Amino acid sequence: MERRLDALLAECVSSAQRDRQRPLVLVVDDAPINIEVLARVLDGYEVIFACSGAEALSLAAAQGPDLILLDVMMPGLDGFDVCRILKADPQLEKIPVIFITAMTQDVDQARGLDVGAIDYITKPIRQRLVRARVRNHLELKLARDLLERRAVVDGLTGVANRRRFDEFLLQEWLRAGRNQLPCSLILLDIDMFKTYNDCYGHLAGDDCLRKVARALAGALHRPADLVARYGGEEFACVLPETDAAGASLVAKAIEDSIHALNIPHERSSVSHCLTVSQGVASCRPLPAHSGSSLLVYAADRLLYAAKEAGRDRIVAADMDVVAIG
Repeated sequence: MERRLDALLAECVSSAQRDRQRPLVLVVDDAPINIEVLARVLDGYEVIFACSGAEALSLAAAQGPDLILLDVMMPGLDGFDVCRILKADPQLEKIPVIFITAMTQDVDQARGLDVGAIDYITKPIRQRLVRARVRNHLELKLARDLLERRAVVDGLTGVANRRRFDEFLLQEWLRAGRNQLPCSLILLDIDMFKTYNDCYGHLAGDDCLRKVARALAGALHRPADLVARYGGEEFACVLPETDAAGASLVAKAIEDSIHALNIPHERSSVSHCLTVSQGVASCRPLPAHSGSSLLVYAADRLLYAAKEAGRDRIVAADMDVVAIG
């Protein structure tokens, strides 16, 4: 068990290092001398500082630190207020907070834990204790982050999985309805993939799926867009704030990127190389409706039409404004 945990933590650290060279720690204290002490203690980490509660909240939102060391007694927003606000924000609530304070009463520490802190470090600062607790809590956070990423990522292709697709599409559908914005969905299928597997083998088929996933991710240039493996050889692209014209441009970019892969498919009746068929549905949902399944249904029917028309093509439709009873 310990060996498995060590391996998991090593993978967590490796993943974090790919995303950011060193873990980022936000130190919040209104006394510069305390910040200087903690900066020396945290040598080896990337450290940013705030001297007030308001500044801490701004930095946390902008930088997304991996851990916050937070003084309790500050003018204006104190540490309890800052922690409470952090934990009420869905974008910031998972950042671990360690209180650093001279308050040693059990009632004070219980109050801090009640508002969402994960630990307490009392002043005066003991360097070895601070280093050990920071290291331990960062390792736990990185492990949790890795497990969360695994839960929403397709293990074979590395893009989002079906669970993440369902969550993201519903989220963007509701947001589009509230803000009266367009939303588009592309469903695509690798043409004659079963024949490809039969011809080249399942290992080659898996490699083909990975290449297609990378091509899709490369064709979508906005961070707000999502590529997901929908199932088997089907993929989906959710395009928030994208109308029918924009979605068709993305679909064409996808088609071009798949052709550029030039993956041989000698048993295809469509082309000598691998191709995909795409169904592209766009609409502007009305507020207070949660029927994102209608967009999926429309894209699926359009994908079917693309296959029926000979494959290796795009069939798109703009449903304009959609209301769902």
